Amino acid sequence: MQYTVAFGWLDWLVLLGFFGGLAAIIAWVLRQKEEDTADYFLAGRSAGWLAVGASIFASNIGSEHLVGLAGTGYESGMAMAHWEMHAWLILVLGWVFVPFYARSRVFTMPEFLERRYAPAARTILSLISLVSYVLTKVAVTVYAGGVVFKTVLGIDQIMGIDFFWISAISLVAVTGLFTVLGGMRAVLYTAILQTPVLILGSVVILFAGLRAVGGWGEVERLVGDNIHLIRPASDPNFPWTGVLFGSAIIGFWYWCTDQYIVQRTLSAKDQREARRGAIFAAYLKLLPVFIFLVPGMIAYALNAKGIVRVPSADQAFPTLVATLLPTGVKGVVVGGLVAALMSSLASLFNSSATLFTVDFYKRFRPHSSEQHLVLVGRIATATVVGLGIVWIPLMRSIAAVLYEYLQNVQGLIAPGIAAVFLLGVFSTRVTGAAGVAGLGFGFVMGMLRLVLDVFEESLRPGTIWHWMVSINWLHYCELLFVATVGVMLLVSLFTKKPDLKQIEGLTYASSTPEQRAETRASWNYWDVIHTLVVLSVIVWFYVRFW
Repeated sequence: MQYTVAFGWLDWLVLLGFFGGLAAIIAWVLRQKEEDTADYFLAGRSAGWLAVGASIFASNIGSEHLVGLAGTGYESGMAMAHWEMHAWLILVLGWVFVPFYARSRVFTMPEFLERRYAPAARTILSLISLVSYVLTKVAVTVYAGGVVFKTVLGIDQIMGIDFFWISAISLVAVTGLFTVLGGMRAVLYTAILQTPVLILGSVVILFAGLRAVGGWGEVERLVGDNIHLIRPASDPNFPWTGVLFGSAIIGFWYWCTDQYIVQRTLSAKDQREARRGAIFAAYLKLLPVFIFLVPGMIAYALNAKGIVRVPSADQAFPTLVATLLPTGVKGVVVGGLVAALMSSLASLFNSSATLFTVDFYKRFRPHSSEQHLVLVGRIATATVVGLGIVWIPLMRSIAAVLYEYLQNVQGLIAPGIAAVFLLGVFSTRVTGAAGVAGLGFGFVMGMLRLVLDVFEESLRPGTIWHWMVSINWLHYCELLFVATVGVMLLVSLFTKKPDLKQIEGLTYASSTPEQRAETRASWNYWDVIHTLVVLSVIVWFYVRFW
């Protein structure tokens, strides 16, 4: 069976229709009057569950999933599926943490830590978050976009310039423009269009791939033992001792504490809408393993059978799009790729601007007008994008596969932050000094490992430095989490216990009866039923692919 790579006029027409719909939504958003920073950064705290859930999903599923997650499926089968089954952690966000965030009325996660711990905790987390966005989200998303469009469109150069840079930076510019102008409303409401387009396009390539390879049974046969989720404890990359616990630490940080995700729930009109948005996002989060990771496994099977030639793991998904789909349908899938890239970048830009403006600029210029703060936020996004683009050439030296690079860096950032939030909400004894110490210790030890990774070949065996890079990255994540908890508990023993009045409503023990009653009134049996459905699917998946 022969497949073509051409991107026809019908495909361009479909793409034009997608951009037309996007432009109509943005035009509507721009007609909404923005009064202050709450309007610009949190859409006036008026979003419903549909916009919140769609935005959480669209923010998470960027082109790094289409390139990186499919690439991981191609290279190591189901190994990374644990991360895609983290829908249960989105439920933790909705059920456990939303009440605390909603009561505090904060704009950012660092602002929440300032109220729970100390001003220094806010500054440290803001810096960590902005650094992590440059090291992971901006660089990975821009790089992935360039790989996707160069492969799918089959264009190598334009006027002597590598099409990788033309396509990636053009989409960054377009996305940045509508995000700068429209703020959080643009992010939320474009996601309502982008999410179904993304899902539809990915489902199309899933079924086209299964048809080409000869069905799911053929994929399982060719993938072999890589079809299983659980690998031996001796596995160098994905030991079960690291995957089950290490991935949960990374997932907790990402889904329950990262500004990039949590800001969507902060935009909800109340706890009920925020929680239901999280439940809706949990449903959507069940899809990626089937529509992104499985196509990577299909690409491996097709390559093994000689039906399709896949140049590299990171090109698994775009190669399927370029070779398997007829004209017209290819345009729908590429529209999904565009949606993925734009939704991720838009969310990133808005979150970065919020962090810089609220956690830094406003603190040092407290008398700035609301209009001036919005302007500062718009300027901040361009800086983050520029730094991310500069980082792209260095990124490839750290990991051969894109999604593994992303998880590796997040595995170094997550443990300290996860420990600080967990102890902060569940313990009234942990002190402000302990929170600051935990953040600082976790970040320094994580970045030390990242730096040592680059110089691994020059490190002498038997030294502590060589041990730090030779230990499995997931085991290091777990050890760093435990060590951070230990540091915080130790510091708390020697510092003054926080005043319960000062942290009222920010921990379980300090919540008032009125606050608990408000939270209880925000959910009913339907919320419980949908939560149980999501959890049941996750259990089935683990039983099926254990």
